[in-house]
Amino acid sequence: MAEIGVQRPDIEAGEDITTRTLNINFGPQHPATHGTLRLKMELLGENVVNVDPEIGFLHTGFEKLAEYHTFNQFVCTTDRMNYMSPLCNNFGFVHAVEELLEIELTPRCQHVRVILCELTRIADHVISCGLQAMDLGAFTVLLWSFIEREKLYDLFEMVTGARLTTSYARVGGMFQDVPPEFVPRCRKFIREFPLALKEIEKMLNRNRIFLDRTIGIARVNGEDAVSYGLSGPCLRAAGVAYDVRRARPYWVYDELDFDVITRDEGDVLARFKVRMDEMRESIKIISQALDRLPSGPVNIDDWKIVLPEKAAVYTQMESLITHFKLIMKGHGLKTPRRGKIYSCTESPNGELGWYIETDGTAVGYRVRCRAPSYMNYSAMPQMVKGGYLADVVACLSSLNVIAGELDR
Repeated sequence: MAEIGVQRPDIEAGEDITTRTLNINFGPQHPATHGTLRLKMELLGENVVNVDPEIGFLHTGFEKLAEYHTFNQFVCTTDRMNYMSPLCNNFGFVHAVEELLEIELTPRCQHVRVILCELTRIADHVISCGLQAMDLGAFTVLLWSFIEREKLYDLFEMVTGARLTTSYARVGGMFQDVPPEFVPRCRKFIREFPLALKEIEKMLNRNRIFLDRTIGIARVNGEDAVSYGLSGPCLRAAGVAYDVRRARPYWVYDELDFDVITRDEGDVLARFKVRMDEMRESIKIISQALDRLPSGPVNIDDWKIVLPEKAAVYTQMESLITHFKLIMKGHGLKTPRRGKIYSCTESPNGELGWYIETDGTAVGYRVRCRAPSYMNYSAMPQMVKGGYLADVVACLSSLNVIAGELDR
């Protein structure tokens, strides 16, 4: 225990007294840590004197794994990084490779990717808001958010064959096209989902306990948010209108009409409200993309990058050889011998960036990831310092830290 001097009004002046601070662990087993996170906290009573965060205990090593797998093989690992929004990670990584190789995707592929990424954003945000409410005592909201996420998981399973670890993206396209029943099911969801958002807001927007636990808690201003490298809802809740979909448009985002949601308060409630409003903007984006969804292939017509059709593999020797090379070693896919790129997309938690260096093969010579959870988590000590122990829970849930992409 550390000792600090504190002057108490009930002690006569000149009388020497010291108050000891208490060092405790918050996590990694605590249910409110949302993953294998650990905070070493120094407390003075219930007040937080200092916080020293550890970045997790999963020891995934996904950056090093990327240097030993071909680009398409590594897609499976991106599922495990942010397991709340795997499709955004799938597409974010292959988008970096496609920019490196200067691949122009088909119009249908770009629209389908936008739709699936925005559905994934809703799935991530709605469960994040539900977990924020649960951590502050409103367990019912979490159950409502799980119901909505299950509807989205049904859509993901219909398209990818999996509910959580989708592994759907491929360099130059996707594993397969969406089935015919996807579009009407998707329209049904975006038509009904706003009703669920209204119910959540009715439960919380005038709830005295929820407001007292969130207003003015873990506040960060725009200048500090930029200094810490915050992105996503955490940055926009501090008044900074930065969104990769607008600042560095990719796919067809520059052709779609949507707003960048910001708030000026920079506290826990602001981060909650930004996510709620962003889900409504995602619905607008999905609706426009569905209306504009073109026909045609979802994969580019280049057998050096994309696997040939199965029918051709079974009947043509050239297709069989190409299939073998791509599957076994990725030999068909050639990269610049000394190519390097930094590419980023807007994941639900913020800017998901990939730095890739190549040596002429389909395996990254050096791969580094700018995971938004890693950057957002770094600001937590400053955000909770001077607050109460209970505020640490509210702050952590508002950051929506995912241990899979936080760890190294």
